[in-house]
Amino acid sequence: MGLRIAIFGQAPFGRDVTLRLADAGHEIVGVYVPPDRGRPDPLAAEAEERGWRLLRHKSFRRQGQARPERVAEYLELGAELNVLPFTTVILPPEIVDAPVHKSLCFHPSLLPAFRGGNAIPWTVMLGAQETGVTVFQPDEGVDTGPIVVQRGGIPIAPTDTAASLYFDKIYPAGVEAMVEAVEAVAAGTATFTPQTEAGASFQGLVTEEDARIDWSRPAAELDRQVRGCDPQPGAWCVLEGTPVRLYGASLAAGDGAAEPGRVLGLSDAGLRIGLAGGELRVAKLRVGDGKKLPAAEVEIASGARFG
Repeated sequence: MGLRIAIFGQAPFGRDVTLRLADAGHEIVGVYVPPDRGRPDPLAAEAEERGWRLLRHKSFRRQGQARPERVAEYLELGAELNVLPFTTVILPPEIVDAPVHKSLCFHPSLLPAFRGGNAIPWTVMLGAQETGVTVFQPDEGVDTGPIVVQRGGIPIAPTDTAASLYFDKIYPAGVEAMVEAVEAVAAGTATFTPQTEAGASFQGLVTEEDARIDWSRPAAELDRQVRGCDPQPGAWCVLEGTPVRLYGASLAAGDGAAEPGRVLGLSDAGLRIGLAGGELRVAKLRVGDGKKLPAAEVEIASGARFG
């Protein structure tokens, strides 16, 4: 039996989850998408094309309290379940807990590990070898609610960036997990397993300081930092007073003689930079506020030293 579902999401992931739910016979009674910041949002565009009610709000709270006009607007939808496939806004309990089946939220890790808003970059940066996806019922904590569906066994390759891990592996697994969770709720077969605190961890958003490169760090750690910050915010260092962000990095064996941070020249894999215990190959760079460019198109002399 189909459910009346309100969606809180954005981006292609939010669109694809919503389309799958609509195709499964559920009624999409409202689609909440944050206002555009630059390019149009794919979920919002899909909602407009299909005639789903589209609501675009920057926030649902004021001074820590639910905004009554937002709650009233939401309650008019008569949703039986909220689905949060890609949500960056903080919803008040007056909305999260309002439907008869409450809410289901997606998280790109094997909870309780890597709670927080930047789980994917941190799984790469901190050296996890495997990850997965979780669909849980939100509570008052941050990613702490009971688990409905969890799929593990997603390997993190030594060449994965945050982008490749998400788009190639987590994205498709996440769509399937969300659909599975909603179908279980609709069928009355869903189980809600409380999270244990064993193995729990929380990481905040990746800051500019987290992304700043310290060339004295071991090669493997630095390689993971650069890949974990790719594409956002971009691991960075300074060359002659100008910030330089690195993308498309790979780790290679070095001869042990290169000074960490010293430019060794160009190869087919990109700019070669000495590390403490290896060599970093960087395919693309962004200098200052310029565009991201292939390494061969950026004028950085062999022998230059990143600070």
